[in-house]
Amino acid sequence: MASFEFHHKGARFIAEDEGRGRAVIFLHGFLESRRMWRDLLPSLPKGIRKISLDLPGHGDSENLSYVHSMEDMADLVRSLMKHLYLRKAVLCGHSMGGYVALAFAEFYPDYLKGLILINSNSRADSEERKHNRSRAIAVVKKNPKAYIRQAIPMLFSPSSKNRLSDAIARASEEALKTSAQGVVAALEGMKIRPDREPILAFAPYPILMIAAKQDPILPFEMLQEQMQHRAVQGVVLEEGHMSHLEEPETLSAALKSFLRDKL
Repeated sequence: MASFEFHHKGARFIAEDEGRGRAVIFLHGFLESRRMWRDLLPSLPKGIRKISLDLPGHGDSENLSYVHSMEDMADLVRSLMKHLYLRKAVLCGHSMGGYVALAFAEFYPDYLKGLILINSNSRADSEERKHNRSRAIAVVKKNPKAYIRQAIPMLFSPSSKNRLSDAIARASEEALKTSAQGVVAALEGMKIRPDREPILAFAPYPILMIAAKQDPILPFEMLQEQMQHRAVQGVVLEEGHMSHLEEPETLSAALKSFLRDKL
């Protein structure tokens, strides 16, 4: 997979591009990078152009500002598409990457062929969740490395933590590459994002939503409600928030089926 750089609003961003055919842009989650997709992408169908992007302040990309709103990151995705001369694409987002994909769907619907939301949520943060993000921001400003080392294991289901200790360690090491400004800016951006659930009901393109029963971040019952919308095909997994590490084969099968049969 070839990496390349491009510029957006004066900052440098890194992405990877491989294959030919229908373009699918993969958007990582909070404290992740484009590298989270590398074990998953080879299993996807032929005829797929696989593009993965480091979002602002994550991986090898630079920061844009002190708040990275989902709308700002959606504009970055549009800039990436322009750089690659893409007319339309499928967006596949994990967690925060799904929030970015939904913002893109609101502002650039004509450039979408489909949406894939993995361990993500179309609703705005609850007041409790906003409060927790504010507390996290305060912790990051004092000791970002301690926050990251504590945050990553909490994303896994209890049954996965012992089984996947090596994967958790690798995910933590990758997360520690995220700049402190990038961590705070993403938390601020997620805290202020609006509700975008109507997209799930009225989108003119297919949507795949993958939810996990033991997700410690997103209540499964809430995700079940969102999977009932007209445009959504729902897939239920068993483990936690990190489905690409906890259930990679099942996740891969769901993606392959959707990309092959629905698009």
